[in-house]
Amino acid sequence: MALFSQRKGLKPISKFMQIESMDDDLRNSLWSALQMCFWDKRYVQGRHHSTHYPDVERLIRAFWLNFFKLPIDTIPSLTSDSINSIRVQFFNCAWNEVYDLIEFAAKSYRNETLSAEFRDTCNVFFQRENSAFRFVGVEIVQITTPEEIDSIESATSSTIEGVRIHLTRALELLADRKTPDFRNSIKESISAVECICRQVAGEESATLGAALKRISDKEKVHPALEKAFSALYGYTNDSSGIRHALLDQDTLTFTDAKFMLVTCSAFINYVLGKTADLRMPLGPK
Repeated sequence: MALFSQRKGLKPISKFMQIESMDDDLRNSLWSALQMCFWDKRYVQGRHHSTHYPDVERLIRAFWLNFFKLPIDTIPSLTSDSINSIRVQFFNCAWNEVYDLIEFAAKSYRNETLSAEFRDTCNVFFQRENSAFRFVGVEIVQITTPEEIDSIESATSSTIEGVRIHLTRALELLADRKTPDFRNSIKESISAVECICRQVAGEESATLGAALKRISDKEKVHPALEKAFSALYGYTNDSSGIRHALLDQDTLTFTDAKFMLVTCSAFINYVLGKTADLRMPLGPK
């Protein structure tokens, strides 16, 4: 939850994605993915005995030869000791090196079925712990840019209390790792847009169209931009839109809520920047 200083805009709200860092929850989860999908598979339990599974040994050898670039005669004789050596490296390296390590593991493991299972498991943990990265194929790619995060943080620091309160709440609901509420996060993002529209138009009942018209009266706004934002607002206000709760809760995802938060934040920053550029007061003349 946001504390007093964050709600009042006196202290920046925490970033909603892990983009240049990795907390313990994420690091621990990714090691668990390695453990469950690879290390625990070094033996295959049969009806009467356990069979040694060579793919884990090959992966360890690949780590020594191509990742750590250590002499292969330093590989411990016991597999459990080799895994423990990798574990020590994993929990002591920089955040970006963790991503290097798990990507290397996904690319190097011979069994494609288990490699795919590993990548899927990592993606579950990435989303759960709000990582800015995902496996796409065998590559780890960034799904959230620093520009998107900067846009959200700038908008949540607005001096307009209503905008700040709605966006802060939208961010809280989206970033809640235990029980994220995508539907209400989207509603709060939309409410922040409504708030800035009413401030610009100087009317409690102002719509997005009215706010854009007010800016257009002072300075040209490209018709395509005005149309795009009006269409977006129309979608949220439509009888079949999110506001009217006719969409099934299960159909809304992190991607939906993130898109609305980023888009609404960018629009709010645009309106505030435009009014500042034109020395326009917020509210009626």
